[in-house]
Amino acid sequence: MKDSFRFPKGFTWGVAAAAPQIEGAATEDGKGPSIWDRFAPLPDRVAGGDSPATACDHYHRFNEDFALMRSLGVKHYRLSLAWPRLFPDGGRSVNAHGIDFYRRVFDSLARHDITPWVTFYHWDLPQALEDAGGWRNRATVDAFAHYCEAAVQAFRGQVRHWITLNEIPTFVGHGYRLGVHAPGAREPAAVVNQIFHHALLAHGRAVRAVREFGARGSRVGLAHDIAVPVPVTETPADIAAAQAQLAHDHAHVLAPIFHGRYPDAHLRRCGVDRPRVARGDLALIAEPGDFLGLNIYSGFFVRASSRGRPETIPFPAQFPQAAMDWLRLVPQSIYWALRHCHALYRPKTLYITENGAGYDEPAAFAGEIADLHRRDYLRNYLLNVHRAVAEGIPCRGYFQWSFMDNFEWAMGYAKRFGIVHVDYATQQRTPKLSAHWYATVMRENRIV
Repeated sequence: MKDSFRFPKGFTWGVAAAAPQIEGAATEDGKGPSIWDRFAPLPDRVAGGDSPATACDHYHRFNEDFALMRSLGVKHYRLSLAWPRLFPDGGRSVNAHGIDFYRRVFDSLARHDITPWVTFYHWDLPQALEDAGGWRNRATVDAFAHYCEAAVQAFRGQVRHWITLNEIPTFVGHGYRLGVHAPGAREPAAVVNQIFHHALLAHGRAVRAVREFGARGSRVGLAHDIAVPVPVTETPADIAAAQAQLAHDHAHVLAPIFHGRYPDAHLRRCGVDRPRVARGDLALIAEPGDFLGLNIYSGFFVRASSRGRPETIPFPAQFPQAAMDWLRLVPQSIYWALRHCHALYRPKTLYITENGAGYDEPAAFAGEIADLHRRDYLRNYLLNVHRAVAEGIPCRGYFQWSFMDNFEWAMGYAKRFGIVHVDYATQQRTPKLSAHWYATVMRENRIV
């Protein structure tokens, strides 16, 4: 039984977090304001009036956080750089204090024998760039490219694994279409489609920055989020319907990256609102990366229909979920995300770059934090990762979201995703039951 649910030798196990959610120090050492620094204090934007100004104070506590990671056996850590910490106004002038901070971060990770996987953009656009149009403006792509090139050159001796952007559909859709995330805009379809195009160009420019300036052996890819269509029965018809639904839903992001074009059906749906595409754009967007990262939390059920189109089955009120209505507990979703993407796009390698669950948990406690709900969530999802790997799908690693409780965007500090509890009043860190369970998984390279 000990060899049951074992993963291949060399499988990458890690944890994940992001700069604007944990660092704090929002105005220290020359850091400029991000769109989240501007957005969070606005009335009724973030639950509880919370802000990322202090967050987990990781800026001052990263050494102890890495020591805690090491004590749990963490060997790989996905983090992000704060763009406005390196380029406070998004312009050409680099902030030397920001460079020095991340060099100290990477030095500390090396001392603790933890490999960094670094995301260039995890949603903290410099506010100065947003004031000039933000992602609506093609000039932001140039600013992003300059930032990526500078970062790769500055940290080329310390970083070999790079992620271009985190969750293009969410930061564009929530930030520029629905207005529920920073910068809080509600743009018409034509503008939103153009923003998607600019984000894809930024991805291509980041890939080129790593290729041109990265150390030998550097690797780069995208972290993409999917609400996964799951076939309600594992029959050829329902599987085909679910795969077709994913291709439809992600034609505006994954098809240009992996196929070098926007599908005709997608452009017909856009109509007059289709993005403006300049000569050379699609070649840049399709610049080959080394892997596709998938951020998988949930899914929905699909079946074939007599009409020839996939049919989505609504969730009943009794269906289990975490502490937010979008996070239904669908463990099969992580298997089908890997299987669909492998079949449709054939990336060289796949990673689960995020997976986790948020719940309402106490700010303070006495004794053990027995988060069996989270352990059960993670275990069931990992069983489905194991299935994909056992079937030959090239998934080479898994990053749990998140290492510790943090600023969860518009949800503030009310929802906790961490396997490590954070008491925000004292900044005390306490590993939960799920952290000790995951430590065993990483150590034994198998689901326990």
